[in-house]
Amino acid sequence: MKKTLCTLAAASLATSVAAPEPVAVTAPGPEGELAGTLIAPEEGKPLVLIVPGSGPTDRDGNNPMGVTAASYRLLAEALAERGIGSLRIDKRGMFGSKAAIPDPNDVTIGGYADDVAAWAQVAKSETSVECVFVLGHSEGGLVTLAAAQEAGDLCGILLVASVGRPLGDTLREQLQSNPANAVVLDEAFAAIDKLEAGERVDTQDMHRGLLPLFNPAVQGFLIDMFARNPAELAASVQVPMLIVAGGKDIQTPVSDAEALAEGQPEAKLVVIEDMNHVLKTVEGDTRLANMATYSDSSLPIHPELVEAVVAFVEEPGI
Repeated sequence: MKKTLCTLAAASLATSVAAPEPVAVTAPGPEGELAGTLIAPEEGKPLVLIVPGSGPTDRDGNNPMGVTAASYRLLAEALAERGIGSLRIDKRGMFGSKAAIPDPNDVTIGGYADDVAAWAQVAKSETSVECVFVLGHSEGGLVTLAAAQEAGDLCGILLVASVGRPLGDTLREQLQSNPANAVVLDEAFAAIDKLEAGERVDTQDMHRGLLPLFNPAVQGFLIDMFARNPAELAASVQVPMLIVAGGKDIQTPVSDAEALAEGQPEAKLVVIEDMNHVLKTVEGDTRLANMATYSDSSLPIHPELVEAVVAFVEEPGI
């Protein structure tokens, strides 16, 4: 494992000539088109496909639950200033990709990985690149790992603020860390056990506080996620890998990134001490200051993340 600790002393971002304008592109989906936004790279420069995180997160990195940080759009624009292309996408069944499937809950990590493969083909056909770098953020990291198991069109992968342990383990820890959950822990753990065994959970008599978590509509997706171990998937990846974690990420701790790096010792691990889950700089240590960045698209993407991505995609073997 090659580990780098980044600080605010990183070199300032260099800029180049005016970047190409973003254009709307589509890819074939299961039943209709998938939609995305492409910024073409300069001649000879690489392209990064950005895979969104969990829930209804759009191609810009926003969602209707209060996240308007525009992290993916800002990252794409920062990369464009360095001549690096990007393709950011809407997930099947959501936003511009609504027509791809009738039910956005009827999804699996494997299905999302199939979409990554389709987008990689689009990126190659629309630009001069011969292969594509795939950057997965949060849950998108697990999708990226699944896609990389068959990596014919991938130059390398980047896992940013991505989970490094099985989801069941993470959920148990999160539930147990809140004393208010004591009365539902046994029921919740039993449900997790059942989903890990590939079985659906009857929610008819379930405590109502657990219903959003174990909604029958998403249990198929949970079963698929619970069956995947990110560190084990990382171990079998055959292309260069960059793992990036934020020291102020209150959703995915640095220990997850370390677990991924332990799974794939050839990966490069970068820890950005003052970056949070939405890839912004956080001043101070309060949760309030951290969460304030989730709704502020005027804040730039963390410059050290841009530097780490640029350095990796330009020379992934180093």
